Amino acid sequence: MTKVLIATEKPFHPDAIPGIKKIAGDAGFEVTLLEKYKEKTDLLDAVKDATALIVRSDKVTSDVIEAAEELKVVVRAGAGYDNVDLDAATKNNVAVMNTPGQNSNAVAELALGMMVFHARGHFNGKSGTELRNKTLGIHAFGHVGQFVAEIAKGFNMDVYAFDPFKDSKEIEKMGVKPVSSVGELYEKCQYISLHIPSNEKTKKSIGYDLLNKMPENATLVNTARKEVINEEELLKVMEERNDFHYLSDIAPDCADQIAENYEGRYFFTPKKMGAQTAEANINAGLAAAEQIVNYIKNNDTTFQVNK
Repeated sequence: MTKVLIATEKPFHPDAIPGIKKIAGDAGFEVTLLEKYKEKTDLLDAVKDATALIVRSDKVTSDVIEAAEELKVVVRAGAGYDNVDLDAATKNNVAVMNTPGQNSNAVAELALGMMVFHARGHFNGKSGTELRNKTLGIHAFGHVGQFVAEIAKGFNMDVYAFDPFKDSKEIEKMGVKPVSSVGELYEKCQYISLHIPSNEKTKKSIGYDLLNKMPENATLVNTARKEVINEEELLKVMEERNDFHYLSDIAPDCADQIAENYEGRYFFTPKKMGAQTAEANINAGLAAAEQIVNYIKNNDTTFQVNK
């Protein structure tokens, strides 16, 4: 029987599991759960006879893939998939998929929520500022970026976007102003919302030259990955500019240094919170199950990222 393993150190919302089981069960598949595991050996043991694997932020490394002799497909329930070793998967003829768009609204709401929270002084009772009429630059205009734009326009922010893979007319259709370069985006916008993936081209790509272009009272909001920030250069900007602020839904490696030296100019969530809503969690889990069924039954590779 086809076995679907849900391996989540950080479990899905409880309402997601019955839906995943129903989708898989209707296809004649068996579902097993490995939740809140603490040791990698638990995952290595559980995956041995799995045909399909659903994970969240769990690390699917080469040894996990090698241990899974029956594995045909891994679905990362979320947009990013840098926690899966694509080379090892491809070498072992394992398809890797993500579930783009399923948690986009949750991430977008968090980005704007952090902006409001910070602009109002973390609700400390003192006078803050408003988002209305402020300039917002969206760096990458995919699913999340588009939701950010939609919400930001409700605040009457002046919204710009840069995405080399999007036609400018497509951006304009959403009432957003396209710019021709990433440098122009940072020069124009007091707020920047980051939505680029983490890969060999983007890691440490957001550094001094870009950040220092931002206008007075600049705020960088990162709900992407901490790896895309050049932290040494971020610290240099924060040291040189006491008007520069950094908000992130995952603490950078230099968080202690920022906390010690730049009080009131940063905010980091305790853990990565972008997809932490019931709706996003359920949507991503159900999408993962649907994709597994469609792949195994119909060879549907629509969401495969290692073609």
